[in-house]
Amino acid sequence: MICFGEVFFMRLDFNNSQIIKHIQKAEFGLEKESLRVKPDGSLAHTQHPFLNDANIDRDFCENQIEIISNVFNSADELIEQLEGLHDRIFGTLAEKDEILWPFSNPPVVQGEEDVPVAEFTGELQSKSVYRRYLAEKYGKMKMLFSGIHFNFSFSSDLIEAVCSESGETEQECKNSLYMELAAKLVKYDWLIVYLTSASPVMDASFIRYSGFGENAGKIYSSVRCSKVGYWNDFIPVLDYSSVENYVNSVQKYIDGGKLKSVSELYYPVRIKPRGKNTLEALTEKGINHVELRTLDLNPLTRNGIFKEDIEFLHLFMLYLMSLEEELPDENGQIASVLNIKKAAMYDDVNNCIECFGSKPIPLKTAALKELEKIEAFSEKYLPGFLDVVAYQKAKIKDENNRYAFRVRQLFEKNYVEKGIKLAKEYEKGVRLNV
Repeated sequence: MICFGEVFFMRLDFNNSQIIKHIQKAEFGLEKESLRVKPDGSLAHTQHPFLNDANIDRDFCENQIEIISNVFNSADELIEQLEGLHDRIFGTLAEKDEILWPFSNPPVVQGEEDVPVAEFTGELQSKSVYRRYLAEKYGKMKMLFSGIHFNFSFSSDLIEAVCSESGETEQECKNSLYMELAAKLVKYDWLIVYLTSASPVMDASFIRYSGFGENAGKIYSSVRCSKVGYWNDFIPVLDYSSVENYVNSVQKYIDGGKLKSVSELYYPVRIKPRGKNTLEALTEKGINHVELRTLDLNPLTRNGIFKEDIEFLHLFMLYLMSLEEELPDENGQIASVLNIKKAAMYDDVNNCIECFGSKPIPLKTAALKELEKIEAFSEKYLPGFLDVVAYQKAKIKDENNRYAFRVRQLFEKNYVEKGIKLAKEYEKGVRLNV
């Protein structure tokens, strides 16, 4: 058993005037996956139409478009770019008689052979080889899940203010900050999953070929984050005490044959260097940002994510850095991952999470308690975010504001037919939220 036992000292002193001066500065971007489908709701089998585009790539499937945003300092800037990229994508797909599917769960699927593995050539051919390995190991059905990965980094001004008093080099200080943030994100990510889950509905064809069982379409608010979603076949236990120890804890799974590379670490949070994501780069360059990987596509908005949720993620990162926490041991890390899977359940009253040291608490109760703590933190240090907290609390106090509830109400019947209609509305440029 790995047992770290140290205490995280709060690296961000919110009573320090220099830190408070720069606390709201941050950098963030996202990667958004979406499937290309035909007007009848079946998967497209045409070649990826955006070759050599820095902002539009593909993921596992040839028909799985991946938007890669630039790095921004505000949610408004990020949303503005997403609008423009979606305009381009919808316009190009309309010429091909295809649409961009707005849900995390796929539409009509006709079995494993209906899922086209992304084809890369030349110097990138190894990407296709890797994808075929994943298809063989995990099956193609789960590869159809689409979601959003949120990338976050502290501003250089904030890091400089913190590091000037730490006695560490800038990179050592950055590494310490991000290691702490990543460990805390894993522990508290259940709250983000609960607040942003938006994929409670599936097509019968996907249920049949995925083998999830009929109940899968009834009991989850986020299928991709649930126990039947896209996870490794074991729960990794990682060492957050230093970059070197973290790298070694991942490498042991690679050496043991459980992972092919760090890219196969299907974990809610990743620690990433600048540029290519390898353990060698992480060791040599240090940490550049953290990546939160558990956001559903939100079909209630054209961009797949609301600005209010981006702003809350920013506040959430800062709140976590105000907490004095112990490094998670093996049992704590496993419990944290299990909490994330439980937070993906639709029933938020009878499903409970483990609250570390106390009895399990119903999801709804636990989420409200945590938001009240975040609200108190915001009121004291960041009052400009109070409206963002109120937006999240409203999801708990009235189920009509909960994304999973609204998606189920709107799309549970005739999911594919209504999904196509919604996609075509978004294609026309409709930006009104559903």
